Amino acid sequence: MKQVFSIVAIVFILYSDTFAQEPAKKIPGFSFSRLNKTAFTNKDLASNKLLLFVFFDVECEHCQHVIKFIAGHYKDFANTAIYLLTLDSQEKINTFLTKYGGNLTAKKNVIILQDVNQEFINKFKPRKYPSIFLYAKTRELLMYDDEEQHLALFLQKIENAGK
Repeated sequence: MKQVFSIVAIVFILYSDTFAQEPAKKIPGFSFSRLNKTAFTNKDLASNKLLLFVFFDVECEHCQHVIKFIAGHYKDFANTAIYLLTLDSQEKINTFLTKYGGNLTAKKNVIILQDVNQEFINKFKPRKYPSIFLYAKTRELLMYDDEEQHLALFLQKIENAGK
């Protein structure tokens, strides 16, 4: 019985620690990869726009809804730099985006990135998939959420930041 309690306590501590992590308040230094295999670092970020990072997994149903929402409301995100970021392979990314966000890949303000060095989780500290970060032009966090049903709040924040 004591062992069971110890195991439950350890699992609880690990579980609560994962959800207690605070998303990055400022954009950290990073190096990701574009789909053409060239490097993309924090120095390559748009300097005159809000910055929206969407950390997704191609097998995540909630991620599908987020990408569909962004694609369906693209005009509301048109003045925002959008960085779609995943750990998945290029083939899986292409299939996913064709199915759920087809119009996004051709947009100049949308950049698809792979986290080949697996640094996003450690540096940005998302809690789960999908994780959405909205940063100001100053690279300070304006909003973080990981619930797809709160996407309209991002649109409000973007609209208010533009005023």
